Amino acid sequence: MAPIVEAYVGEYASGKSENAVNRAIALHRTGHAVTLVDLDTVEPCYTIRPIKRELEAMGLDVVAWETRDTVGLGEAGSVIMGSMRWVLRRKGSIIMDIGYGVHGARIFNLIEGADENPYLKIIAVINMSRPFTSTVENILEYVSTLGRVDALLNNTHLAEETTVDIVQKGARGIAEAAHQLGLPMIATSAVTEIAEQIGEYDCMGNPVRKITRIMPKTFW
Repeated sequence: MAPIVEAYVGEYASGKSENAVNRAIALHRTGHAVTLVDLDTVEPCYTIRPIKRELEAMGLDVVAWETRDTVGLGEAGSVIMGSMRWVLRRKGSIIMDIGYGVHGARIFNLIEGADENPYLKIIAVINMSRPFTSTVENILEYVSTLGRVDALLNNTHLAEETTVDIVQKGARGIAEAAHQLGLPMIATSAVTEIAEQIGEYDCMGNPVRKITRIMPKTFW
């Protein structure tokens, strides 16, 4: 089984962490040995730390700070640890949660083998309900600031006010942006209730990923 190596980047509140965690869980459930890496050094108030042991109990290998090793309300420990630098040397599938924006994307400069790994895909998670990615033009401009991006993922939502129409509008806009960028749009993600209403594929023919909201309970 070829490893799946994915890094999730995106604007603040785009849902990149939620998608990274859900992707790691889904891969584990289908038989992959998965390492989940918390490389978000930009937004330390939402980290994998509070759910690290819960994820490990599911069978995931989680590379992240332990809460007991940090001090304060999440602002400590937002630096890279040695094991994170070498994570791409690990066997099996690897899912990385990267900090938002251009500052988050720069973390790849510190990860050994990021330029040589043949499996690595850097996925920009886009929520068209966010101000900086609300139009196709905004998406094009935003993605251009991130450096290397290999694919886009539609995660358009309005939290509890999300509807099928909102998600599908995102699918259309992000598919157009991906086309103009010459990149694939790999999927649309939505919470299970909405995803089941949409079906297996969105209106643009992209696969739909069901996600469970896990990150709200990680706020410090």
